[in-house]
Parts: sequence; C-alpha cells; structure tokens
Amino acid sequence: MPVKTDEKKQHFDDIYVKETPVPYKTEILEKLEYISDNNNRQMFDRMILPWIQSLQNKDVTLNYVDLCACFGNTTMAVVSGMTYDQICENWKDEVSCMTIQAERRFKCQCTAIDISAPAMKYGEKVGLFDKTITVDLNDSSLVDEQKQVSQAMANADIVLSTAALVYLDLPTIERLVLDFASKPAEGYMLVNFLNPFSLEKADETKQILLKHLDFVGSMAARHRKMSQLEQNNYPGETWALLELWVLRRKPTSG
Repeated sequence: MPVKTDEKKQHFDDIYVKETPVPYKTEILEKLEYISDNNNRQMFDRMILPWIQSLQNKDVTLNYVDLCACFGNTTMAVVSGMTYDQICENWKDEVSCMTIQAERRFKCQCTAIDISAPAMKYGEKVGLFDKTITVDLNDSSLVDEQKQVSQAMANADIVLSTAALVYLDLPTIERLVLDFASKPAEGYMLVNFLNPFSLEKADETKQILLKHLDFVGSMAARHRKMSQLEQNNYPGETWALLELWVLRRKPTSG
C-alpha cells in the first residue's frame, strides 16, 4: 500500500510487510468487517463485465491493472468473482492462502502495482498476478519503475483502484489518469472514494478524473468498520463508507 495517509486514518503498515495475506485477513478483513469487495464486485459486474463478455467471442485478452493492489483481495473479487466470505476462507491460514480457490472469469493479463514488496511477491507466486511492479508511486525519482507504471497504465483496458487514491499525491493521480486516458481504445476504470477521510482531496481527485475520462456511474456502500483510533477522531462514526465510481476513456475523434 502507499505510504502517505490522512493522520486521522488508521495506518496498517505493520500488516503490509507480512509475507502472506493471513494477518491482513485477520486484522483487516475480519476484525474490521472489510466487506467492500462485495460492493466492488457488484459495481464491476453491473458496469464493466457486460462489455468484457461482449468481447469474449473474439478471443480477446484484456490488460487489467490493480493499482495499489496490496495482497490482491479486490482482484480476487472482480476477476475471479469471489465474495468477501470466500476470500476470507481462501486466506484462512498459511497453507490455504497459497492457492487461489477460483478461476478467472475472463481472459486477462493481470498487472499489480504496489509499494509492498511482500504483497507483490505473494501475488505473483500464487498466480493472482501475472506481472508486478513494486514502487512508491509518489516518488518520481524511481525513474525505471515509474516508466513501467506509465506503460502498464497506457496499455490497460481495465484499471482498478479501490480505497487507494487517497494515499497518492494529486500530481501522481493526474499522471496515472493521463497515462490511462492516452490509449485510443475503449477502457474502464473503477475507483473508490472514502468517507469521512480527506474529503477535500477526494473532490480534487474527482475533478482530475472528470477532466480526462467520461463518468459512467456510481453507487454508495459500506467499506469497513472504523478502527478505535478513527472512531476517536470522528466521534459518532462507526463505519467508513465508499463512493464507487466507474469511468470510461473518452472516445477518440475520427
């Protein structure tokens, strides 16, 4: 996961350096009832999957990018159609987590981008991701890695970035969106905005997205329970909420 975060938002840095997703499952998915993957899958199935299915008889392999992927639970949800409960069961222990217990629902080349080297190593080892890029997206000095990211975004047909844009600098977000928007072909992006964290930044991020992409649809849903730290910072709140957006590349003229 990215390193920058709202000081009122819970840090999970100690979990992202683990070798497997089992602690992530225990401390985040289960303890905080991180149910948002069900909602991301629902949004994906409603607004992106029909387009994918329309291409399947053409034997198309799509380029799919999970941006700030962590251990890949949302890729398990949208690419393999797994539910929150199925993901938790898959990651129940150190043995079970080493096999992804569902097939991909469509042909795709999965690329994951994240700052966590252990998460990227895990995802590639178990076949969840075909390619991984380990990078701090906010660090422009990492020239080679940023070139790989730029190429992956420019080649992407589908980009997933769930509950993660909040960690990225606004210039980084615009650069990534511009890369994705540059491909002269139909393509879709599914992103999340968190509430109540960094609301002004979320508004600025929306402006960037709407500047370069066409809005397709949205929905509101629960994300996860707030940690005790977050509840102390936001009295009276117990759930972090999501606003899910789907955007599409603007059609090219001619």
